[in-house]
Amino acid sequence: MAVTGLAAVLLVIALLLVVVSTVQPIARKLELSETVLLAIVGIIIGSLADVALRSSHTSAFNGIAEALLDFPLNSEEFLLIFLPALVFQGALAIDVRRLAHETGTVLLLAVVAVVIATATIGFALYPFAQMPLVVCLLLGSIVATTDPSAVAGIFRDIGAATRLTRLVEGEALLNDAAAISIFSILLPSVTLHKAIHLGDALISFVVSFVGALIVGVVVGRLTLVMMSAIASSAAEITLTVALPYVVYILSDEILGVSGVVATAAAGLTLSVYGPSTIRPQTWLFLNQLWQQLVFWAGSLVFVLASMLVPRLLVGMTRWDWVLILIASVAGLAARAAVVFGMLPLLAWTRLSPPVPTPFKVTMVWGGLRGAITLALALAVTENEHVSTPVAHFIGIIATGFVLITLLVNGTTLRSLVLFLKLDRLSPIDEAMRHQVLSIGLGNVCNRAKELGDELGFSADATRSVVDHLERRAEEEQAANEFDRALSDIQRVNLALITIASQERSMLLDLFRMQGLSRRVMETLLRSSEAAIDGARLEGRLGYVRALRKRLSPSLRFKAAQWVHNHLRLDRPLMLCMAERFEMLMVAHFISISLTRFMHERLEPTLGSRIGEIVAEVLSRQRKLLDEALETLRLHYHGYAEALENRIFRQIALRLESEEYTTLLSESLISDELSRELLKELERRRHRLIKRMSFDLRSGIEDRLKHAAIFKGLPGAELHDLATTTSLRFVAPQEVICRKGRKMGAIYFISAGLAESHVAGADVLYGAGDLIGAQEALHGWRCPGTIRAVQFGHFMVITASRFQRLIEDYPVVLENIQNILRKREAGERPIALLPGANRKVEDDAGKDALMLLAPKSQVPPPSEPKE
Repeated sequence: MAVTGLAAVLLVIALLLVVVSTVQPIARKLELSETVLLAIVGIIIGSLADVALRSSHTSAFNGIAEALLDFPLNSEEFLLIFLPALVFQGALAIDVRRLAHETGTVLLLAVVAVVIATATIGFALYPFAQMPLVVCLLLGSIVATTDPSAVAGIFRDIGAATRLTRLVEGEALLNDAAAISIFSILLPSVTLHKAIHLGDALISFVVSFVGALIVGVVVGRLTLVMMSAIASSAAEITLTVALPYVVYILSDEILGVSGVVATAAAGLTLSVYGPSTIRPQTWLFLNQLWQQLVFWAGSLVFVLASMLVPRLLVGMTRWDWVLILIASVAGLAARAAVVFGMLPLLAWTRLSPPVPTPFKVTMVWGGLRGAITLALALAVTENEHVSTPVAHFIGIIATGFVLITLLVNGTTLRSLVLFLKLDRLSPIDEAMRHQVLSIGLGNVCNRAKELGDELGFSADATRSVVDHLERRAEEEQAANEFDRALSDIQRVNLALITIASQERSMLLDLFRMQGLSRRVMETLLRSSEAAIDGARLEGRLGYVRALRKRLSPSLRFKAAQWVHNHLRLDRPLMLCMAERFEMLMVAHFISISLTRFMHERLEPTLGSRIGEIVAEVLSRQRKLLDEALETLRLHYHGYAEALENRIFRQIALRLESEEYTTLLSESLISDELSRELLKELERRRHRLIKRMSFDLRSGIEDRLKHAAIFKGLPGAELHDLATTTSLRFVAPQEVICRKGRKMGAIYFISAGLAESHVAGADVLYGAGDLIGAQEALHGWRCPGTIRAVQFGHFMVITASRFQRLIEDYPVVLENIQNILRKREAGERPIALLPGANRKVEDDAGKDALMLLAPKSQVPPPSEPKE
């Protein structure tokens, strides 16, 4: 009984998946690209199905053969089903921040190279093909898009340089979009005989790209917001499966922009923000799921497209082979012209890092074509408005072009990479290899001896293994040229990259604890990744700059501060302060772990001298972190204690969970008991998810009450002053007031330091001082730019409110004069924190309150000229 209909289609898909599963190990054994072998298998299956239909002896297989050759998918459906998934996973798997440094190279290969290849192939075929130029250009756009799956697979198999793989995968994100956009512009000219206007086409191309980028990023961010709100692993993963199809169809069908670019942008957005938004275990499973989905999709794409090859080659002549050869040579020449002619210009203008010549050779030869080219060719042959000669020409030439790149370039690419020695480690990695193995094998040998004695193995049984380990360790030590191969600067940079990478791993591990703010984790992860990039590009300076930026107030924080000061709305700043508190505390815990990691793991590998340098860098960063955290602890001690307690309870819950898992793995508790214990644990963990309340104005009245400047004020006035006082949290080098500006407010320093440079002298302000009092009283302009020296907590009182306070309570002015006299006598040193005995400068105290002195003591500064 013949199998027909839907059953035949499902059976075909199932059998093709079986074929795909068997092809993978065979390709590995033959050292052949899996994609190339799939294409060969697809051609064979298509040919056998055609033979089965023509033979009377295989009628039982006619249903399956018809399903294979007349698979119920046209070219448009083919692209709609497979292309979004392939593009999305490619973007999801890319390290976006490392790819960002290659933006110029990727855009050149993905866009410029496609345009040049389209023109070169089209004009090369025009004199020989006896077809209109627009048809030749249409063919050029079809074969201009490269398929990176075979190339990237070969690179990964043989361990080629990661940068080479990254460039190929980055190119793949956008070159399909560029080719499809050009194809969409040229096809109406062939079918409807419409003239092409270059200016309009260029504008349409740019609008399509830019609009698609915006759509992809916006929809990707909205998806992340939904995932944060849902907080369910199954639902989060389901959203990522829906995302590429939603954004592709929305862009391509509704908004009229590039669906491929929008899908790539959405995937890149998820790649950047996903690790800090999605729980690590969910993120890991999500990536594994998408790798599996794309393995199925990519394999089916190649097999199904390759099965169409025999049909597309029907009626092929010898002259067609000549045209295929012309197109292939033109395509190779166009790619070589871009890679060898334009990439050096990018390096010369410093728009992109230089690409070594072996990389360029590999990139030129690795321009394989694949399923997308065959799908676009099929779209032309299926179009009823395309004449038969044009359809025959495009179908045959495009198919032949794909076969040549797969069977010639694809089968020789592995040998080329090995010949160019692109599978070798870099000198730094090679030196690290010997260093790590020489130390690691020695440790393994000692542990193996101890374990052998503990388990009671005889000396004869363990001797050969231990001797082999010792011999390998000695060989690695003899070959070790680590000290000579790497300079001190290189080793410091390597250490900082490792430290930043370790910090990122710790953060992802810490993120498994429920209750920690996703926004806080996102901020910390972004800064650790920026530290990795900074150390890689600029060494110690880049690393330090990235971490200093972490401690500086964000744009969101500054906006909340402005809303608090000008609109008297506290909630935005309260939320920002709560997040900053949590961020600083988590960063503090991480810094302690990093110091231990540096001493225990890095220092033995890189040497004590490098360890000292890195320890100094970490120490300085820790000092800044502690200053910022201590400033907040001082004013919000209760919240700090509650936050510490909350985080510690989360850590304890995680330890408890790990203990129950260990007990279950050791069969010390039953499955039922384990589920019950974990269920109770989950209930307690859920109670910690609720956000803690943060009182922004906590302690303001108490600080004012204990300030020497406001001594003698009645309680009612202190309460009123506290309610009208706003807060300002400053970072080092933040400008408080610029020279020549009028002081609209005075600043009471609750904690921190500030400085100014007036009349050739440095003026320093410490905890308990007022900034701008004299200017506010007399309407003077600021005599010098005032900047914060440390992280600080300032209380801001408007100038009009302060003037009214002085008028109503002259005791405040007397307090200022008393403080000035004590400062001049050296009885009141400038301090970072209230009550501290630390003296900051020898005679800075004499200058610090000059701006607070009465008008008779300090001459008014001259008004700056307008």
